[in-house]
Amino acid sequence: MHNLGFALEGAWKVLAASLILGAGLPALFALGIRSLAWGAGGDAEVHETGVTGPRPRPIGNVVGWILFAVVVLGVLLGITFIVASGFGKALSFEHIFPTIVDK
Repeated sequence: MHNLGFALEGAWKVLAASLILGAGLPALFALGIRSLAWGAGGDAEVHETGVTGPRPRPIGNVVGWILFAVVVLGVLLGITFIVASGFGKALSFEHIFPTIVDK
């Protein structure tokens, strides 16, 4: 009976990691693209009345670049984890920032 609990606990961890890394990072990237488009405003479009669209929103650009930075950090952290495990090391999160330690 305990084996089923261990299996479900492991499956839950795999599901959470796959949702965060597998779907979460592309979703953040998509939100970054959407935020940049919102931040650009509608000055590139000319409406039928000859009036341009809404003004640019600088906060959209800032939010977009912050989301891109989070995605890049996630990718770099994943590459670091793969390389560290290849060298027989482990990635430790004991402090505020991740460090590579011996296994």
